[in-house]
Amino acid sequence: MPKILVAVDGSETSGRVIEFLVKTGSAFKAPVEVHLLHVQMPIAGVNVKMFISNESLNEYYREEGTAALKLARERLDAARMAYTHHIGVGEPAEVIVEYAKTKACDQIMMGSRGLGSVGGLVLGSIATKVLYLTTVPVTVVK
Repeated sequence: MPKILVAVDGSETSGRVIEFLVKTGSAFKAPVEVHLLHVQMPIAGVNVKMFISNESLNEYYREEGTAALKLARERLDAARMAYTHHIGVGEPAEVIVEYAKTKACDQIMMGSRGLGSVGGLVLGSIATKVLYLTTVPVTVVK
């Protein structure tokens, strides 16, 4: 069963990645194991932890991650595609690549640009860094 990691950030481009997955998922000879992943950037360093409990911080990450995954989950549910979802915290490209490695994913799918404010000229900076760091095929959807 092919394992596909789909990195989403709640952007319109993430929605197109899910549409692409739904359209092409039937092309696989076996059912696809889909892993949805949203990565939250850490809020700040040590100073924040002096004022906000770890529990409150983790709840914030869960709420923001759940909101970012909502559209992707709704579209996969509507297409009756099974998936698991995960919310990571850290530098997005590094977390995506590590998650793909940990789950032994065969492929990563992601948008060419997301919600980030600074990007590369052709691809978003996160997509470019994932391409650089990973050893598995990456499908970048425009």
